[in-house]
Amino acid sequence: MAGAGGRAAASATSESYTGRGSSTPGVGERTEHTPRYTLGLLQTPHSSESTGGASSGGTRPGGSSGEGLAARRAAWNSAVKPSVSERGESYFGDKSSCVENANTLNLTSSSSVRGLNSTCIGKTPLSSGRSGCRSHTPLMGYSVTSSSAVSAHTVASVIVAVVEGRGLARGEVGMASIDLKNPEMILSQFADNTTYAKVITKLKILTPLEIIMSNTACDAGNTTKLFSLITEHFKNVTFTTVQRKYFNETKGLEYIEQLCASEFSTIFMEVQSKYYCLAAAAALLKYVEFIQNAVYAPKSLKVRFQGSEKTAMIDSSSAQNLELVINNRDSRNGHTLLGVLNYTKTPGGSRRLRSNILEPLVDAETINTRLDCVQELLQDEELFFGLQGVISKFLDTEQLLSVLVQIPKQDTAALRSCNTQLLKAYYNSLEDTRFGIILEKITSVINDDTRYTKGCLSMRTQKCYAIKPNINEFLDIARRTYTEIVDDIAGMITQLAEKYSLPMKTSFSSARGFFIQMNADCSTLPNGQLPSEFTKITKMKNTYSFTSADLIKMNERCQESLREIYHMTYLIVCKLLNEIYEHIHCLYKLSDIVSMLDMLLSFAHACTLSDYVRPEFTDTLAIKQGWHPILEKIAMEKPVSNNTYLTEGNNFVIITGPNMSGKSTYLKQIALCQIMAQIGSYVPAEYGSFRIAEQIFTRIGMDDDIETNASTFMKEMNEVTYIIQNANDKSLIIIDELGRGTSAEEGIGICYAACEYLLNLKAFTLFATHFLELCHIDALYPNVENYHFEVQHVRSSAGNKEKIAYTYTLSKGYTEEKNYGLKAAEVSSLPSSIILDAKEITSHIAKQILHRQKSTPEMMKQRAAYQLAMRLVQTARNSRLDPDSLRVYLKALKKKYEASCPTPRENDEQQ
Repeated sequence: MAGAGGRAAASATSESYTGRGSSTPGVGERTEHTPRYTLGLLQTPHSSESTGGASSGGTRPGGSSGEGLAARRAAWNSAVKPSVSERGESYFGDKSSCVENANTLNLTSSSSVRGLNSTCIGKTPLSSGRSGCRSHTPLMGYSVTSSSAVSAHTVASVIVAVVEGRGLARGEVGMASIDLKNPEMILSQFADNTTYAKVITKLKILTPLEIIMSNTACDAGNTTKLFSLITEHFKNVTFTTVQRKYFNETKGLEYIEQLCASEFSTIFMEVQSKYYCLAAAAALLKYVEFIQNAVYAPKSLKVRFQGSEKTAMIDSSSAQNLELVINNRDSRNGHTLLGVLNYTKTPGGSRRLRSNILEPLVDAETINTRLDCVQELLQDEELFFGLQGVISKFLDTEQLLSVLVQIPKQDTAALRSCNTQLLKAYYNSLEDTRFGIILEKITSVINDDTRYTKGCLSMRTQKCYAIKPNINEFLDIARRTYTEIVDDIAGMITQLAEKYSLPMKTSFSSARGFFIQMNADCSTLPNGQLPSEFTKITKMKNTYSFTSADLIKMNERCQESLREIYHMTYLIVCKLLNEIYEHIHCLYKLSDIVSMLDMLLSFAHACTLSDYVRPEFTDTLAIKQGWHPILEKIAMEKPVSNNTYLTEGNNFVIITGPNMSGKSTYLKQIALCQIMAQIGSYVPAEYGSFRIAEQIFTRIGMDDDIETNASTFMKEMNEVTYIIQNANDKSLIIIDELGRGTSAEEGIGICYAACEYLLNLKAFTLFATHFLELCHIDALYPNVENYHFEVQHVRSSAGNKEKIAYTYTLSKGYTEEKNYGLKAAEVSSLPSSIILDAKEITSHIAKQILHRQKSTPEMMKQRAAYQLAMRLVQTARNSRLDPDSLRVYLKALKKKYEASCPTPRENDEQQ
């Protein structure tokens, strides 16, 4: 255990982490100073003891260079961490000395951390007994850098924190970076594969001075692949580890709320559910507070989110609105887009599918390559079922990369006859000779029938006999001993059963080891009790569980034998892993191939269950008879289908219709089809042409939006603000029921202003509204189209009451269904005279509005000319018609234009 001094220092460190802006303690007593601001940073000076003489007036972060930062680290480290000569032995020799001497420094650092066997130096003083990290270079001060590293640090000024999810979230990476010379923090979160190409690319763009990671990423003997790859690619960058608990997403969000300047406050919407980048932000800001001796002033920091390259950005609110991976009503429900498409056979394939849905591709060539694969899988039944059979044999290959796995090399024949370039490339990759080398080494040591099995006893047996005989003589002896003990236990229980004439049997549990179990009625026992030599008796209904003193001793002998077996097995496996490590890269490639093939097979499988079609990619969004994929799964039949058509010339669609007529479902349907197309899946339609969307924004009205309250109104304002600030010409924007949280006048004004702003973009926008006044904006903007959902009025047979029958069919023009309130009043008990007066007043107001918004002949002619021009541009870009068909089409366009232009007689009548 650490001495009193170490415990006191650890306590002091813990106390200093409880609040921002407090003075940070040194080795000795806490020194109080009045904080002050410098270049947006709030100084929190340390005592001179703890900083090696650095006073509060030292070099400030805003102007600190690489040498200044390195000097401060070295000075701090010399005060809190002894050198190797002072320590006298390595961390592995005396764990307690690290805790006693580390004092307030809750960090470890190394700039020369390399490979699987070289990780960070020393141990974080507040860690929970985990192994520290070590370096091949001596521990001299805070970090060891080469001369080239020092020169690099003179220009670099960015510190980056990186954290990766664990378990099923493995591969989900959060990053936060901050430039010490510029008060801006950039947050990123994205799903990466086992090559971590996105992480490496982002880090190379940032050119960091220092990289911070969790200490659990470099535990001795358990270094993560992400940590190893980063240290390999950034050999001249200083690495620092902090305890995992400081990667805290809740604290990260609090820090951003405290520090982010109000101009960038929409960042909250984008990152509030991106837990890993928030966790990285928390660790980064805490580290800057320590090493820079300062914190940022409130509301002084520019914070922005930067998505990964070559993927579309879908904010968390849109992902929730569209129910991409989580059902809004029941999180355990599979009625999501992920549930529609997920027929994967491996956890890796499922993870890849999930990450692709949340981050669709934006590169048309890559998408079409995937679609080619899906098409071949659909056309070649033998290839489809052959690959599906092979993929289903794989466990979680990403998880198994660190343990032994049998590679079914002979099954690569399933890809031999494929035609698609991607599948051919995968086949060639799987023909890598290194698989054969690995397989040969594994089969020479591991028994062929070794498998993962359910049941603790079965798994124990598999582990005991995983190594082939005659590999290690002592292991063979230990296993014979173990077998003899197990046989003796079974024989002893059989003898006890014969001795007492009771139906005893041998049972096993991980907690108790071997014990005796018996099904019997207590009335059959002598005096209703078991013999006195049995102990630890438990009973559940008619089942007795118990043991004996002799059986307890034999279990102890069994455990001793097992420990020997496991130890020798571990040494043999370690030796085997060392032999195959030089070939292990092919296993990472295998992991990527398996997960990608699994996802593509899942796409093909989904197509066999419904009439999906292959999408095309043009500059037009044209969906013929498309339907909602999740609704189809829920209803077990095809929903009503509708058309969609948006181009650069008609890029803004206003949709109207009564409540429950299908507006929200239709809007979600379009977004889901767009995402399906961009991840390489077929789409639910008779035909689908899509323009690649770089961002997909949705603002879907909820049931509580009809309530006029401040919180609802502010929520929708924040959502629209986020869309307006981030949308560009390549965005797909879907807005439903904006302005319902305030008065009608304000709602119409807000909707009109938002529409006019978005109309300046070339983004494809679909805007559903109940404000019919908005429909007349098409008189001013020729790129606006009006559509509505039709309803039918049906008289009930029992009386004169009228009901609305929903057709869920989209038609051109705005809805004729007006005055919903008057229709509700007609079926109420209001006097007829009041209703008649209300109708007359409403009609008079509507006529006045219509007169003011009526299009002039000149406006109609300009609109017709605009639409003709855009159709001609579309034809020039995308037409595949032969000359005769093209001539017919152009003549039809001319007739349509002439019909849209008012004649001189119509002009006179309108005037």
